[in-house]
Amino acid sequence: MKKILIPVGIIAILAVLIYAKAVSAYNQFVQAEETINGQWAEVETQYQRRADLIPNLVNTVKGYADFEQETLTGVVEARAKATSVQIDPTQLTPEKLAEFQQVQDQLSGALSRLLVTVEKYPDLKANQNFLELQAQLEGTENRISVARKKFNESVMEYNKSIKTFPNNLLAGWYGFVAKGYFEAAAGAENAPTVQF
Repeated sequence: MKKILIPVGIIAILAVLIYAKAVSAYNQFVQAEETINGQWAEVETQYQRRADLIPNLVNTVKGYADFEQETLTGVVEARAKATSVQIDPTQLTPEKLAEFQQVQDQLSGALSRLLVTVEKYPDLKANQNFLELQAQLEGTENRISVARKKFNESVMEYNKSIKTFPNNLLAGWYGFVAKGYFEAAAGAENAPTVQF
C-alpha cells in the first residue's frame, strides 16, 4: 500500500505544480496584454490630440496668409485619413500597425510641409496664436514619441513572456499571440536636408 501511495503522491504534487504554473502564466499573459491595451490607448490619445489641434492650426494659417491652398488641402486630407484608420487593441498585428503608421506618417509629412511653407510668412511666424499652436504640435509629437516607446516596451515584455519556455506552450494553448511593434518610417534613418 505504501509503494502505491508514494507514486500517487508524487503525481498529485506534480499535477498541483503544473496547474499552479498554468494559472500563474495565464494571469501573467492577461496582465501583460492589459498593459499593452493601456499603452495603446495612450498612443491613440496622443494621435487624437494632434488631430484635434490641426483644424486650429489650419484656420490660424488661413487667417494670416495668402496661403498655398494645395498645402492646406493636403494637411486636411491627411488628417481625415489618419483619423479614419482605427485599430482594435485585440488586433495589434504588425500589418495593422503598419497600416496605421502609414497614414500617421502621411499626416506628419503634410504637417512638415505646412510648417516649412509657413516660413514664407513673417507675420504669421510672429503671431502668438500660431506660435502657441506650433508649440502644442511640437509637444504633441513628443508625447506621441513617448507613448509609442512605452507601447513598444510593453509589447516587448509581453512577446518575451509568451515566447519563452514553458510559457510558449501555455500561450499557444490559451490563444495568446505575439503583438506588433511600431517601427520607424521608411527613410527615417536619413537626416533631412536644410537649405537656406
